[in-house]
Amino acid sequence: MKTVIVGSNHAGIAAGNTLLDNYKDQEVVMIDKNTNFSYLGCGTALWVGRQIDSYENLFYSNKEKFEEKGATVHLETEVNKIDFENKVVYCETADGKTFTESYDKLILATGSLPISPNLEGKDLNGIHFLKKFQDGQAVDKEMSREDVETVAVIGAGYIGVEIAEAAKRRGKNVLLFDVEATSLASYYDFEFTKHMDENLKEHGIELHFGERVVKYEGSDRVNAIVTDKGSYPVDLVINAIGFGPNSSLGKDHLETFVNGAYVVDRHQQTSDKDVYAIGDCAIIHSNALQKDTYIALASNAVRSGIVAGHNIGGTPVEAIGVQGSNGISIFGYNMVSTGLSVKACEKFGLDVEYVDYEDTQRPVFMKENASVKIRIVYEKQSRRIVGAQMASTMDISMGIHMFSLAIEEAVTIDKLKLMDIFFLPHFNQPYNYITMAALQAK
Repeated sequence: MKTVIVGSNHAGIAAGNTLLDNYKDQEVVMIDKNTNFSYLGCGTALWVGRQIDSYENLFYSNKEKFEEKGATVHLETEVNKIDFENKVVYCETADGKTFTESYDKLILATGSLPISPNLEGKDLNGIHFLKKFQDGQAVDKEMSREDVETVAVIGAGYIGVEIAEAAKRRGKNVLLFDVEATSLASYYDFEFTKHMDENLKEHGIELHFGERVVKYEGSDRVNAIVTDKGSYPVDLVINAIGFGPNSSLGKDHLETFVNGAYVVDRHQQTSDKDVYAIGDCAIIHSNALQKDTYIALASNAVRSGIVAGHNIGGTPVEAIGVQGSNGISIFGYNMVSTGLSVKACEKFGLDVEYVDYEDTQRPVFMKENASVKIRIVYEKQSRRIVGAQMASTMDISMGIHMFSLAIEEAVTIDKLKLMDIFFLPHFNQPYNYITMAALQAK
């Protein structure tokens, strides 16, 4: 059985490892147009902001490891076309050589592409995106320039907020723009985002929310951005608006979602029984929504790769769906969420209630302590939990995993009211904030 994997970042690596480690009858060919494997893009801001010493450990695998397992690996190789009828992949190397690979099964793990607004001046120098390792290198080099004093970050989602912090840590003046009224609007409700906004302002980041960038200005290099509310001189622009599925190779043959992502079943199988799609190029099932949607996260990509690998190898495995669990830590302020916010529920037409609670993490007599804010969102009629948000200067991240499982298993808010939560002053309060929040639900 020969399986060709197009794309070798998180999803492709997970699929490749699953096949090579568990199914010895598999011939695995991996193809990627990049020069490297396994770059953890979520660490770019940590490296650029000098919170870690170097970028080397942001790579967790390489070509040699897969070749040792028996895979054939083609890096710096572009797939130009796929003949789905005859099961042939047409490839071209960086130096112009062409070759083909036949397949029994094909895995598309082509990921996502940064959204690039078609604005006047978009081709000026000094305008960057963040996705690949090379993008991080370019931005890091720009940050080292003494003539780069003011940095504009467009998009206040996770990547935008993180790179804004990194630029500030490098001593730059930072302007953060977003069309939404707050940062992180896709993940949290206003009662949470307002605290992150205050945190950003306290650390010197200039916020421009509710503004839409309409033009870049400059002769050769960008020197200003223009929004619907004004013009701002800048020395560097970093676009972090978001990502869309990279599905150009199969969009004319395979069934696609409303945004162009490949439609897959719970086995990651596309509308072509011999083609699987995994990671950011494919849809995923949301347990909160109880339907298919698009959520681009590295953790989701890994899980989908494992599922596809086992199914191709001969072990039937169904994906169990996801909650879109996520988190962020900016200047020591931590926020985590899973499932849907109240705002997102309104968008998708879910009739929900929510409870808020705030208390200290530990009893008041403990010297190391901090406030924790929590919101639990639940469906009004069924009372199943569909979302949770937590925020604190302490590390409260592990709590969100419990809520992720609760959403997956359709646990009700009432089930949490008397849940067995241990108490020890080193960790928490006897009246735990999770229990107390659940008890607020009438």
